[in-house]
Amino acid sequence: MEELFKKIKIKPKDMRLYRMAFQHSSYTNEHKEKANYERLEFLGDAVLDLVVADYLYSNFKDREGEMTKVRASYVCENANYAYAMSLGLPNYMLLGHGEEKDGIKKAIVADIFEAFVGAIYLDLGYATVRNVLLNIIVPFIENPNISFFHDYKSALQEYVQTRQRSVVYQLIKEEGPAHEKKFTMEVLVDNICYGVGVGSSKKDAEQEAAKVALDKLAI
Repeated sequence: MEELFKKIKIKPKDMRLYRMAFQHSSYTNEHKEKANYERLEFLGDAVLDLVVADYLYSNFKDREGEMTKVRASYVCENANYAYAMSLGLPNYMLLGHGEEKDGIKKAIVADIFEAFVGAIYLDLGYATVRNVLLNIIVPFIENPNISFFHDYKSALQEYVQTRQRSVVYQLIKEEGPAHEKKFTMEVLVDNICYGVGVGSSKKDAEQEAAKVALDKLAI
């Protein structure tokens, strides 16, 4: 990991945290170890959210609603995956044989990035992790050609409101182990199904369903 630490310009103190950040549950199960990345991912998600919110508040004059949309663009799965790939994080991931055989999933790579953020925060503190994250994320924010997230739900909501129609999202199916859930959601417009979406979270699945609905409505 020495090359990775040099790239982001940090000097780690507790290497156990970083090893934990890259250990998938499939690996820890096979090697009978207790700690995987999931707790660090939980923490890293909150740190990432705060750093991006702080940056947007300090550098933009948008209203709350607009800042919320922009923040969502840079803390979503697609964005985290791009950050992880820019650092080469998949090279350090520890997976079980089953996961390696199936190939590294995008959602896992994105989760590993959040776990890595959590490890830096615990090891070196908020100021350091903030600097690291801004060096990674700001170039993406400043690049007008990069877009990670489209708020299809908001677009669909605006469409149905102007036509006095109702929109409801319903969970159709939930499957997979706790650390790798897959959700299937449908969106109903005036009680008629216009789209079905699948994602690693209910929010992602709803966005996919809304996108399908918008395509059908030709918006």
